[in-house]
Amino acid sequence: MDLATGIGIVFGFLVVALLILLDGDVKTFIDYHAAIVIFGGSTAATLIRFPFSSIMHGLPLGAKYAFTMRRMTQLELVDEVARLAEVARKAGPLGLEKEEIEDPFLAKGVRYVADGYDSAFIRDAMERERETFFMHLDEGQKIYRAIGDCAPAFGMVGTLIGMVQMFANMSDPSKLGPFMAVALLATLYGALLANLICLPIADKLQVKLHDEETNRTLIIDGVLMIREAKSPAIVREMLVAYLPERHHSAPETAPA
Repeated sequence: MDLATGIGIVFGFLVVALLILLDGDVKTFIDYHAAIVIFGGSTAATLIRFPFSSIMHGLPLGAKYAFTMRRMTQLELVDEVARLAEVARKAGPLGLEKEEIEDPFLAKGVRYVADGYDSAFIRDAMERERETFFMHLDEGQKIYRAIGDCAPAFGMVGTLIGMVQMFANMSDPSKLGPFMAVALLATLYGALLANLICLPIADKLQVKLHDEETNRTLIIDGVLMIREAKSPAIVREMLVAYLPERHHSAPETAPA
C-alpha cells in the first residue's frame, strides 16, 4: 500500500478538524445544501465531460493505483529478469514454465516465451497491453483532475446561490444565517475536495504513470532478450540503463 497517499489525506482532514474544533462546533460546518451543490454539480460535470465507460474504468483504476505500491521495484525487476535469463539459458524456454513470478506483466511475457511465440508476436502483444493500461490510467488522472478543477467552481455556484437567497430574504433575519452558511460552506467543501483529494490524487497518478511506463518498457525489453537467448550478464547490463544513475557504475553480477 502507498502509505503516503492515505497518510496525507488523513492528516489533511485532521488539520481541518482540529481547526474547526479549536473554536467552533462540528455541526456548524455540516450543511447538506452545500454538499449537494459540490458533489452533485461535480458529478454532473464529470458525466458531461467524459464517456460513462471511461469513468467506470478510470475512477476505480485511479483509486487503486493512488493507494497501492508496485509489487517490484525497478532494481528487483532487473534482478528477476536476469535470473529468468539464467534459467532459460540452462533449461531452455520450457524451464520457465515452473518459475513463480510476482509481477503479472512479466509473468505473461515469460509465458509467451515458454510457449514458443516469436519475438514479433511477443512485442506486439505486450506493447498493446501496455498502451491499453496507460490509456486507462491516464483516463483516471484526467477524471480526478477534472473533478478537482470543477469543484471550486461549483463552490462559487453554491456561494452565489446562498447570497441570492440571503439578499432575497433580508426582511427575515432568521434566514440570513443559514443562507450565509450555504454560501461559505459550499466554497469550503469545493476547496477541500479539489485541493486535498482530487488534484493530489491526479498528480500522484501522473507520477505513477511515468514510473509504470519505465517499468513495463523494461519488462518488454527483458522478455525479448530472454526470447533471443541473451546471456544473463548482457541482459542485466542492458536493463541497468533503466535504473537511477547510482546503479550504473557497479551493476550486480548475474545470479548463478
